[in-house]
Amino acid sequence: MFRPLSIFIGARYTRAKRRNHFISFISLTSMIGLALGVLAMIVVLSVMNGFQKEMSSRILGMVPHAMLYGTEPVADWRALADKAMANPQVQAAAPYAELEGMLSHRGLMQPIQIHGIDPAEEGKVSILPEHIRQGSLNNLQPGEFGVVIGDITARRFGLQVGDKLTLIIPELSSAPGGVTPRMQRLNVAAVFKVGAELDSSLALINVVDAAAMQRLPEGTVPGIRLALKDLYQAPQVSKALVAELGAGYRADDWTHTQGSLFSAMKMEKTMIGLLLLLIVAVAAFNIIATLIMVVADKGGDIAILRTLGATPRQIMAIFMVQGSVIGLVGTLIGTVLGVLAALNVSALVAWLESFAGQQVMSSDVYFISSLPSDLQWLDVALICSAALILSFLATLYPSWRAAQVQPAEALRYE
Repeated sequence: MFRPLSIFIGARYTRAKRRNHFISFISLTSMIGLALGVLAMIVVLSVMNGFQKEMSSRILGMVPHAMLYGTEPVADWRALADKAMANPQVQAAAPYAELEGMLSHRGLMQPIQIHGIDPAEEGKVSILPEHIRQGSLNNLQPGEFGVVIGDITARRFGLQVGDKLTLIIPELSSAPGGVTPRMQRLNVAAVFKVGAELDSSLALINVVDAAAMQRLPEGTVPGIRLALKDLYQAPQVSKALVAELGAGYRADDWTHTQGSLFSAMKMEKTMIGLLLLLIVAVAAFNIIATLIMVVADKGGDIAILRTLGATPRQIMAIFMVQGSVIGLVGTLIGTVLGVLAALNVSALVAWLESFAGQQVMSSDVYFISSLPSDLQWLDVALICSAALILSFLATLYPSWRAAQVQPAEALRYE
């Protein structure tokens, strides 16, 4: 009895049975449409977050977060690593080299990026040891020119552990063309599979062999790779390290090699979110049609309230309350269902695959063979806020129309 008049009457109108059942039907469809729109946005954005998280962990777990190179070959990489690890953002460091070339086997060729690594140190800075499918990383012994290749590369060339293939590396020379190819015979030491594009574009050799291919002095390496606590701080950490170490060093980081991929994924998530928001907008603006019909249906009541002393502001608030309640209930239902669906979508898809006997995302076609989901509460908050704001905006025009009804119009509505 102590509630404001507008809230009291608006809540009563929301609960009351309509003389016109069509208005009730439109109200129900508006609520259901809003709930479905919020549900769809939460589930789709959670799945996209899951894919982004999977790709980040796989790709950025394999490539260096940051690299430090010396203008001259580094003779004591451990001393350089100790200096780098003085930065609180650096977790680990390992020797590193990088080459580009072509793999050749039985007439087939494929461009490849070669990383020189130390097998004993690689587990500190990479997820590679966890994803070896054949052979062993310990097979990369100095001087034996072993190579670890990706699963796609192995299947493309039909290679197994112990097979041989040829690496062709371009080398500057005084020949008329300026560049001459140099060939190196390699032995397949292991095969890895991370379920990403790196399975076809990356190969790894011992850093000692990589230094020999680059004709560096014995016992030296080009630089080190770093694993960071927060990989998104890689550009800032790289600049800070170069500033501390001086002019004899340069740095690089993952944003220069993989940044475009993750920028594209972020843009894709934004655009899909905006498209799904249109579903919510359509459902929210159905509230306009509902309230316009309610205003026409309650014209006599409005005129009587005006006669009894209700102000236009109070009349407007009554219908804003009614429309906002529809939006609030629809958003609440959609949020609860969306959160439950996002938390269980992976298990649900797995159950559907086992029930249907067919895999939706085959590992032969897709890098990721399951449907990942990563529910982020910030996304949920933004979706709920957008739905509630759209619902509120949809109440303004019909409520304003209701506030324009004059007391003398009661006779016209009777």
